[in-house]
Amino acid sequence: MMGKHMGPPWWHGRFRGRGYRITVAREAILDVLNRTSEHLSAEDVYLAVHKVHPNVGLTTIYRTLELLVQLGLVFKFDFGDGRARYELAETPKGTRHHHHLVCTVCGRVIDYTDFIDDEIELLSRTEQALSKKFNFKITNHLIQFYGLCNECHRKQ
Repeated sequence: MMGKHMGPPWWHGRFRGRGYRITVAREAILDVLNRTSEHLSAEDVYLAVHKVHPNVGLTTIYRTLELLVQLGLVFKFDFGDGRARYELAETPKGTRHHHHLVCTVCGRVIDYTDFIDDEIELLSRTEQALSKKFNFKITNHLIQFYGLCNECHRKQ
């Protein structure tokens, strides 16, 4: 017997609104990214999808991730280790806005979300100024700070 129907995930409307079908690979990748707070590489995503859908190949994973990035459903990051990392652009509650603190020694990535009012004001003014200067409609931004995490800083 099936459990209570929860309704389709938030991303279904995004596909239909842009004329794309929801394929097994697309659904599986979004589901994997939806279930983690980690920044997964394409290989990580492939291994997770492969457990449930062994017929979905690595090439399909790479191609699908790129499409999901183009559609704005997934963010792609480079934290300086030579491997692209991916995470969902939003959650069912809306945009998942945060910045990253990246340790250049151990590679640890910290999601930074507890912005103070001064930071929000500064970013808002920066976006407005850039929009005006370049006549560019800014829809989002990604900010990464590089340095040493607490543990690596203590070891020095």
